[in-house]
Amino acid sequence: MENTSTIKAEVRTPRGKGGARELRRKGRLPAIIYGKDFEPVAIDIDLDFSRREIRRPGFRTRLYDIDLNQDSAIRVLPQAVAYHPVTDDPVHLDFLRVGPDTRVTVDVPVAFLNQEVCPGLKRGGVLNIVRRTINVNCPASLIPEAIEFDVADLEIGDSLHISQTELDPAVQPTIGDRDFTVASIVAPSALVSAATAEEEEEEEVEEGELEETPELEEAPTEE
Repeated sequence: MENTSTIKAEVRTPRGKGGARELRRKGRLPAIIYGKDFEPVAIDIDLDFSRREIRRPGFRTRLYDIDLNQDSAIRVLPQAVAYHPVTDDPVHLDFLRVGPDTRVTVDVPVAFLNQEVCPGLKRGGVLNIVRRTINVNCPASLIPEAIEFDVADLEIGDSLHISQTELDPAVQPTIGDRDFTVASIVAPSALVSAATAEEEEEEEVEEGELEETPELEEAPTEE
């Protein structure tokens, strides 16, 4: 589902690292918009707004309309964020310009539904998440907010695979050669350890029962 937000921006003239530092001192973040068949556009946006947006879940799968006070906004998808090595603040943003026919490859977060009623979890099992995101190729306008899996009927030992979710036909996982595992319900380590110990004890008993009792030598009789 298409999910867009608007970013107010200004066109800037790139002036190297010194110009970028000056922008950040003024509370602005340098960024660039690029895309196939389009000339790159250097812009700057509000730094505080950028910090908030980058921290929001799904930032790199959310479409934005860049408002440059022109006749129409430029629709983009965040691509890369550069951070300051000490403060961890964003210092530069890359946006990909997208259109109605633009296909993109993105990591979409995974969501697990109905955990509160899952019988395997209610019995003490643990949700073992194999993939927290799934890499998909799709039209930019159809990027899912999340890929959802229902765990309502899962027992301990059951697994979830990519085939157990519904995706738009235009949304294709980049792993297409197998029905890969996304998560499973596993027994907690304490239960596993106890079960293993019991099995080992049973095996030891069975092996002991199968061993032949050694024959005792008869003591020599005195004549």
